[in-house]
Formats: sequence, structure tokens, C-alpha cells
Amino acid sequence: MLLEDHRSLSSSPPARRIGWTRRLWGLAVVMLALVGFGALIWVERDPLLQDTAALWIVSDAVSPADAAVVLGGGLDVRPFAAAELYQQGLVKKVLVSQVSDDRTVAIGVELPHTEANRQVLLKLGVPATAIETFGKANKNTKDEAIALLAWAERHHPAVLIIPVDIFGARRVRWIFHREFSGQPIQIEVPSFDPPSYSRTNWWRDEKAIVEFQNEVLKYIYYRLKN
Repeated sequence: MLLEDHRSLSSSPPARRIGWTRRLWGLAVVMLALVGFGALIWVERDPLLQDTAALWIVSDAVSPADAAVVLGGGLDVRPFAAAELYQQGLVKKVLVSQVSDDRTVAIGVELPHTEANRQVLLKLGVPATAIETFGKANKNTKDEAIALLAWAERHHPAVLIIPVDIFGARRVRWIFHREFSGQPIQIEVPSFDPPSYSRTNWWRDEKAIVEFQNEVLKYIYYRLKN
């Protein structure tokens, strides 16, 4: 019995070393696989990130409409796109969201966002008679959708175009389609590249990375909330 115990004790350390060696080799293989996978992603990052954006971005084809709608935010994209639609003769009116402004506007440091949109439209050749606001102190996209629906119930448009930036289009289209569900109104949401980046190189711009991330989170938030 003592002899058997002695043999068991004497063989135990080598067995442990073999076990640890195998574990270390297994861990090394996993680490090498991860490094190789990371290297592959880095080498192929451009097409992978392009494909990621392509899966996320949506953009409707546009047709002649009653009005283009400029939502709050996206000052460097949305009024410019609406003005382009007006100049192309696709719309005869531009509706601007009357948004809620922050304290910097209240003390006169910044121009009110709604007025800034209006000024951009005027500078780009949209006459004042073709610009109209909708809503009152809209705080978010859902507020804007509800306010636009109220405007539509008074004016009975057939088609409305809502131009937005590339990453926000999916969320905006889902919200407006949901609020206008059952209404005889066609909502078209074309998406446009911002001036500082495009859908083909967005990952090279820090602002674009933040905006993409924020839009994904906002979209999930709205889907879960509603």
C-alpha cells in the first residue's frame, strides 16, 4: 500500500506539468487564432466596413412631392438636401421643424436652430413664401412625426420627402412610417452623405464613427420603447 502511494505521489508532478503544458499550448493556439483573425480584419477592414455601412444605410427613391421636410439636427445636410429638391422642381414647399432650443439660444449666443435652417434655405434660393414651419418646440424625432402628421391632416398632401443624413435614415424612416401607418400619404426618406465623410470612407472620420454608433443606439432605443 505504501509502495503504491509512493508511486502515485512520484508520478503526480510530471502529470501536472503535462496538463499545464497542454493548457498553455491550447491557450497559445487560441491567441494565435485571435491575432490572425484580427490581422485579417485589419487588412480587409475597408471592404468590411463598407459592407457594414451598406447593410445599415437605407435611402428611398424620390418622386414629385407636396413638400420636403427639414427635421431638427443635421444642419450641414438636411436643409441643403431640401433646397436641392426644391431647385430640381421635385417639391414646391419646404417644411421646417420648429424645434425646442437650448439655453445658449435663450441668451442670444446662438441662432435658433429653426431659424438657422430657414437662413440656409434662403441662401440656397428657396423663397420665403415656400418655407413653412410645423410643430411647436419639438424635442425629438417622434415629436416631429406627430407634428407633421397634424400638419398633413390639415393640408392633405399625397407625398412628403424627408431628406436626412446616411446613418439617421433607418431610424427616421421607421418612426415616420409607424406614425403615418394607415394614412394615405407616401413618406420618402432619401439619405445624403455629410460634407465631411461618405458611405465609402466613414470609418476614417471620428465624427462619423460617433454618429454611426449613436444612430444604432437610438434606433434600438426607439424600437424597444415603442
